Amino acid sequence: MDTGKISTWMDQAQPILIAFGLKALGAIAVFVIGRWLISLVTSLVGAAMTRQKLDPTVQRYLVSFISVSLNIILVVAILGYFGVETTSFAALVAGAGVAIGAAWSGLLGNFASGIFLLVLRPYQVGEYVMVGGIEGTVLELGLFGTTLNTPDNVRTVVGNGKVMGSDIKNYSANPYRRVELVAQLAGSADVHKAIGLLKEAVSKVPNLAKDPAVDVEILEFNEFGPKLAVRPYCNTQHYWQVYFDTNKAIADTLGAAGFPVATRPVKVYPG
Repeated sequence: MDTGKISTWMDQAQPILIAFGLKALGAIAVFVIGRWLISLVTSLVGAAMTRQKLDPTVQRYLVSFISVSLNIILVVAILGYFGVETTSFAALVAGAGVAIGAAWSGLLGNFASGIFLLVLRPYQVGEYVMVGGIEGTVLELGLFGTTLNTPDNVRTVVGNGKVMGSDIKNYSANPYRRVELVAQLAGSADVHKAIGLLKEAVSKVPNLAKDPAVDVEILEFNEFGPKLAVRPYCNTQHYWQVYFDTNKAIADTLGAAGFPVATRPVKVYPG
């Protein structure tokens, strides 16, 4: 091998290698300093959001979003420093974002709805709600779904997009809720006596709200006779206990007072 050619090649390559080495060292320095600055910025943003008492889940999301965005900008800047055409890279990232967005449209919809739920707070953990047609106690309000424990003790996750797309009922928002029951009387029954007896009996059911008082009024008249609306009030956590105990009080009270059983009237057809 011609040592002269090798020497000539080395002499020609040396400036290029030195320039590339200096650029590599500069890129490493920029990367290290950039990462330190990104860490500093995210720490400052996180501390500011903590002082503003922003929800921890929202904090983590925003800090992660800022960190990823700044890291992408840093990488693009370093590639530009090496002479790489970053316009094509940016177009590639944008195209990938569109493709991922189309593929994950439902997931991203749940994610966006989760942000609104975390900010607006129509319900909180521990409250009894109906969301997306599902009723239960809120166990977790996540970025993508709300986890409920239904009355039959089934853990159910409802997508936040479905929650925001339907009515939200928060049964725990008010200090009490109404239990709606009925008592069917026979046509020959003494309505006023039944109302007095039921008001007295139902008012003794445990865990009733003192104010407002129990409502017992005529709801309607049907083919059996008068139908009474029996409506006690209670806290949400006692709803089903009051519901069942009130039904029992209605049956026991009317039965003990000798009220006739409501039956369908017999139709008499001519000849």
